[in-house]
Amino acid sequence: MSQTETTSITREVLQQWADDSPFISFCQMKVVAVDADAGTVDMTMPLQPALARDSEHRQFHGGPIASFIDTVGDFAVAMKAGGGVPTINFRVDYLRPASGSMLRARATARRVGRTVGVADVDVYDEQDRLVAIGRGCYSGQPG
Repeated sequence: MSQTETTSITREVLQQWADDSPFISFCQMKVVAVDADAGTVDMTMPLQPALARDSEHRQFHGGPIASFIDTVGDFAVAMKAGGGVPTINFRVDYLRPASGSMLRARATARRVGRTVGVADVDVYDEQDRLVAIGRGCYSGQPG
């Protein structure tokens, strides 16, 4: 991710960052909405065979869900910080199996200071059920 002015970090810029990342691109994560004033980023991620828990169930493995949470949270903080930010730490609470063909996540940047930014992330399945929540701690400075 390249350093960018805060005012120019649009949905299109965030999607370009996603497309430029081999892993995020492989997961087919898409930025569907941003609200810079509210500090929110909404993204989707489709279920692919490589992201499934097993070959019998249409359920996401926990690893891709965690990566999804980290990415969406990072983008919310990056939008406020003015450029791509490294992850310091994050946690995930899985609430129920994530089934269906798509996940949707909304990250909210709670605070972005000089050294640390924090984002909360809610993940929903196709039936609009909350399946996981996460909180990420990221650098408050691009880099």
